[in-house]
Amino acid sequence: MDVETSIHWHGLILPNFYDGVPYLSTPPIKPGETFTYKFALKQSGTYWYHSHTMLQEQRGVFGTIQINPKEKTLDYDKDLIIALSDWMDEDPASQLKNLKRGNEWYLIKKGQIQSWDKIIKKKAIGAKLKMIWQRMPDMALSDNYYDKFFINGASTHEYPEYKPGEKVRVRFVNASAATYFWLTFGGRDPILVSADGMDVVPVKHNKTLIGVAETYDFIVTVPESGKLEIRATAQDGSGFANAYVGQGPVLKAPIVPKPDLIQLMKDMMAMDMKMGAPASKFNPSKNDSIQYMEKYSMNMGEMDMDKSKMDMDMDKSTMDDMGKAGMKKDSAMAMNGMKNSASGKKGMNVNKQKDSTGGMGMKDSNKMSMNKMSGNEMGGMKMGYTVPADKVIGDNMKTGGNPEFNYDYLKSPVKTTFSGDKPVREMLFNLTGNMNRYIWSINGVPLSETDKIKIKQGEVVRITLNNLTMMHHPMHLHGHFFRVLNKHGKYSPLKHTVNVAPMQKVVIEFDARETGDWFFHCHILYHLNGGMARVISYGGDRDKRLKDFPLANLTTEANHMFTWGEVTAASHMTELYATATNIRNQFTFRGEYGWNKNMEVEATYERYLNDYFRVFGGVNVENELDDSLDKINTTAIGGIRYLMPLLINADLRIDNELRPQISFSKATMIFPHVLLYGEYVYQADFGWVNDFEPGRDYEKETTWQVGLEYILGRNFSLMGSYDNRFGVGGGLSARF
Repeated sequence: MDVETSIHWHGLILPNFYDGVPYLSTPPIKPGETFTYKFALKQSGTYWYHSHTMLQEQRGVFGTIQINPKEKTLDYDKDLIIALSDWMDEDPASQLKNLKRGNEWYLIKKGQIQSWDKIIKKKAIGAKLKMIWQRMPDMALSDNYYDKFFINGASTHEYPEYKPGEKVRVRFVNASAATYFWLTFGGRDPILVSADGMDVVPVKHNKTLIGVAETYDFIVTVPESGKLEIRATAQDGSGFANAYVGQGPVLKAPIVPKPDLIQLMKDMMAMDMKMGAPASKFNPSKNDSIQYMEKYSMNMGEMDMDKSKMDMDMDKSTMDDMGKAGMKKDSAMAMNGMKNSASGKKGMNVNKQKDSTGGMGMKDSNKMSMNKMSGNEMGGMKMGYTVPADKVIGDNMKTGGNPEFNYDYLKSPVKTTFSGDKPVREMLFNLTGNMNRYIWSINGVPLSETDKIKIKQGEVVRITLNNLTMMHHPMHLHGHFFRVLNKHGKYSPLKHTVNVAPMQKVVIEFDARETGDWFFHCHILYHLNGGMARVISYGGDRDKRLKDFPLANLTTEANHMFTWGEVTAASHMTELYATATNIRNQFTFRGEYGWNKNMEVEATYERYLNDYFRVFGGVNVENELDDSLDKINTTAIGGIRYLMPLLINADLRIDNELRPQISFSKATMIFPHVLLYGEYVYQADFGWVNDFEPGRDYEKETTWQVGLEYILGRNFSLMGSYDNRFGVGGGLSARF
């Protein structure tokens, strides 16, 4: 290629240097150069590989890996490996930029925008108001828009070579960049036999949600007369791909209905969920994960019952068992701190590291089995571990959520607990995000603002993944398999990628037996590029082969500066808006000129202190006399901008003539393609520059506008507005 690239071997246990994350563990492969990966295979199963460079995976730099065991242990005749993927005709970088600008076009295009006409029709006004009070935009199961969904590179595939009565092991790899799929099968229910390359106790399981980067193996029987359909339906209902195995009449797979996003919103708001945890904090280095747990707890009745049961288990048995296991005192105290924080009490911090974690709708307002392994190579998964982690948490996600989103259907055929008396390091990872600015983070800290999370060999690392967003997040840990604690206790399954459903919790744990630095991140490519990632480090010196490849090239990728703008030409005025922005910094330019010779131009620099609050300074230029450009006034301005509840933008400022000004603006979709927006500005001149005279009627100015915009497409809209400076008129807006 003419650009640099990389290859990560997803799910394979290998030396750190060959893991394939450029600038972290492996040098990037420069254009025209060759890099040879060489490592021993320590496992069998279904895995895959993909580029870990920017958005290349979205464009097809991925493939599947099938490693057969030395001895076959399951009864089937043939294999069929299926790579699921998503495809957009648009440039992926362009789509990421569009998401960054708070643009609702993709929901509009998919017919999923929750405009007020639909809200009123479904009697969801209260839920909608509750939602936007918490500064949350429309519900979405997928941020992106995809033109096609593929099975092995095609929307439909025929596999007539499989004969009637044959048992086929269908190996699924979700190699999509951002799409979860519902897997359904025609004919008899398939038998699920493996997850993420690890054998599980065989179980009949037809409707299965496969998260991004997960793999699942099913054994299906080819019908005696006909062919069975395998259907992979995008979770948001925007499309599907299918395959047919066998010959003859079709045995159709069940169709998963499209989700009702407004009903989902009503259900979530009825649970009194606290949503909208900031994706960027005032002080990124402040360790406040316990406070996050208290502030953004999920206040649902069913969760409260589980929480009480968890507290009872911990109080009566866990701490005693930890003592019997020889757990270090500070580890036990950290566990107790976690328990107290979950129950709303003050608890000590569970991690001693600096890093605690270890639109259009907004008017551009600024997602094991050892399997014949060699000894204990799989991350040291020995048998007979005595720390009763399963008593600590109990069932994952038994909190009123959809049971299809938990992993209780997965059970390891062997115990997956760890041997020895190992200290346990507890960590709390709150998954946080801001859909309006499209910033994603862990504990409110994007990757570019974090330190490495330090762990030590010989300890058990237990992580509570607490999803405080409306999106699913497939969390992947490089170089390790972890236990996903579920109702099967000591037989909890081993995985390398785990789905964390919206407003749900999952607990994972792994035996720390490696060396070096390993990536941990959301595998939705756009969430990763938005900052939802961490580096988990065993410490030690950096590999000398990486001395010319600074880690900052990886960690700052999510802090890239994005630019965009909009120009409007109308019968009563013209307007230009442009911005350049990253996580903390934003430069904006706005110019308005009315055909009645009213003019205002403003350029500012803003610093985001968190998602909602920013300070700014700049220059404002405007004419002092109505209908005349003879007198132009230039002032320095400074102030604060704040995103208020109900998604109202507030601007409070003062200029160098000591004139205060406050303004409010709001935009909302009233119909699927129709945006209503308005702005109100009040400026006062109290005479602070001159001598103050009691009783004098000092100047004040009020400006306001209200408008409608009909969205024709991603880049164009028809608009009409009334502005008390420019009058009434209409025209065309173009976004770039």
